[in-house]
Amino acid sequence: MANKAVILLSGGLDSATTLALARRDGFDCYCLSLDYGQRHRAELDAAAAIAQSLGAVAHRVLQLDLAAFGGSALTDPSLAVPTAPSTGIPITYVPARNTIMLSLALAWSEVLQAHDIFIGANAVDYSGYPDCRPAFIAAFERLANLATKAAVEGAPCHIHAPLIQMSKAQIIQQGQALGVDYGLTVSCYQADALGRACGQCDSCQLRRQGFAAAGIPDPTRYC
Repeated sequence: MANKAVILLSGGLDSATTLALARRDGFDCYCLSLDYGQRHRAELDAAAAIAQSLGAVAHRVLQLDLAAFGGSALTDPSLAVPTAPSTGIPITYVPARNTIMLSLALAWSEVLQAHDIFIGANAVDYSGYPDCRPAFIAAFERLANLATKAAVEGAPCHIHAPLIQMSKAQIIQQGQALGVDYGLTVSCYQADALGRACGQCDSCQLRRQGFAAAGIPDPTRYC
């Protein structure tokens, strides 16, 4: 049987690099994106282009309207995306997003008889999100192996977060070595319909700093 893996693919820089790493490691990759009511929906078009560029076996987009709950500047248009540094967990945090996404990936992996899930979570150059920490990834893996028929019958699931301890510059350098076209990716929290970045939000700033630190030209298209 093929060595299958489900890859959570947002369309951003980190998830694209994660897909490239999974391919490098010999996995047949089944990419999953979530249309959750995010204001930067251009990332979904980017995810489709990335999946094709990096040779994914399949790419699915699930619709789950987290905007119905709100609570985040990424899903509630009445909340502004901040352009200045903030303290604590920022308003761009989407409640339980990674838990929800990993749960969906877990369901698909069980159907595919895939025992590996990849997520581009990062705990170094990130915005303070609690669901990007190593402790969360480890806890979810434990939950997955209590919750599924596959694990109970002797086929445990492994959650891979290969970028978790890497800086943004290291991620970019790794991706470039693996042939990732970062010009296809969309990281901006308020990208326009064409995928052009604002250049001001936290995600844009981290991305720009990462390319500068890596010594690699930034291919980002700005408004």
